[in-house]
Amino acid sequence: MTYSPPLGQPPAGEAALAHPRLVVVGNPANRRVAFFRDAVRAAGLPEARVEPWLDVLRGGARFHPGETVRLESPGEDPDVDRLLRGTEDPTRVEGTGRWYEAFTAATARLARSVGDAGAVLVDDPAEPAVLFDKRLAHARLLGAAVPVPDSPTSGAAAPPVRGWADVRSLMAAAGLRRAFVKLAHGSSASGVLAVETNGAGRVQATTSVEHGPEGHLFNSLRVRRYTTEREVAAIVDALAPDGLHIERWLPKAAQGGRVADLRVVVIDGRATHAVVRTSRSPMTNLHLGGVRGDLGAVRAAVSAAGGRWSDALGVCEAAADAFPGMRCVGVDLLPAVGWRRFAVGEVNAFGDLLPGLTGLPGSGAEGLDTYAAQVAALLRGRPARGPARTPAATEDTPRTASTPSTPSTPSTPGSSRT
Repeated sequence: MTYSPPLGQPPAGEAALAHPRLVVVGNPANRRVAFFRDAVRAAGLPEARVEPWLDVLRGGARFHPGETVRLESPGEDPDVDRLLRGTEDPTRVEGTGRWYEAFTAATARLARSVGDAGAVLVDDPAEPAVLFDKRLAHARLLGAAVPVPDSPTSGAAAPPVRGWADVRSLMAAAGLRRAFVKLAHGSSASGVLAVETNGAGRVQATTSVEHGPEGHLFNSLRVRRYTTEREVAAIVDALAPDGLHIERWLPKAAQGGRVADLRVVVIDGRATHAVVRTSRSPMTNLHLGGVRGDLGAVRAAVSAAGGRWSDALGVCEAAADAFPGMRCVGVDLLPAVGWRRFAVGEVNAFGDLLPGLTGLPGSGAEGLDTYAAQVAALLRGRPARGPARTPAATEDTPRTASTPSTPSTPSTPGSSRT
């Protein structure tokens, strides 16, 4: 990466910005809120005020002139989840369609309340509505020439997926023998199935979804495999009313005999933090048994393959640049076998939960965790966004390129757990 001044240091010749009065909309007991408030305190700023998501959803949130308001994830709170999804059991998979409608309506009301009070939002409230619909987000990335997995469900005009019959038909028409079937509004691998078919008609799927009594689906911490089409079809049919997205399952590079991908945090258009995630299953999420890998070894592998680490980060910055209303996103970067090519699996609105991880060398966030780096960026103000770095396209660069029994703790939309 090219050198740029530390995030907390104003550009030469510019006066330091006045200290903002920060408000975080979140769940008060959530560690995300605690990390952000700790970062605010460490920066010597006034204590960040907390406006609970429960108050927002019930219409009781209040803001004041001059405040700067940051939205945090509404996940991991059973009362908030109950209002958003309409279910009493936070481990249930179903309900993401209702969650999406309730969340986007709440953020729109919130934006009006903030504006009417004379306060300002850190992010454009219209962006999460795109980020939390994988079909819309995929189309946005594709339109920005960011390499993403092929998908027959990309964009608002894509055909609906009403059940397993549609999944089979769309996969066949797109020539997909292996695909990820995802909840359009899911996160944290909730409801994700890695589906495999063969010429003989055999179907199997790897997923963390557990089939419970009365046909209900639950999130589990154990990844399992369903080996009959009947089982796979039953799960897909139950998920379909919430909306489904299909993507090509791309073979990923490996580290230590485990498949690998990366979560890269991009703040104000600059890749600042990265963590390698490795797994023996198609899902690399750490709460599903994934473990952190060796970032130094990844950089060495990219270099040994004749590639450039800066190009990999450039793909992430290009993905973030497709959502200019967001000051911070977490990009899931998928390295192809051989470590020469990269694609973007997802862009996460709340993808910054990487406790203890400090900034990349040359990023300007050295020594800062993801929350401290965001506070420093707020002190700088919003910079002009120039074109992000992107590697030169080659004929084998994916244009549309995937990441791939006790009920678990909640894994609901908005949590974006890595």
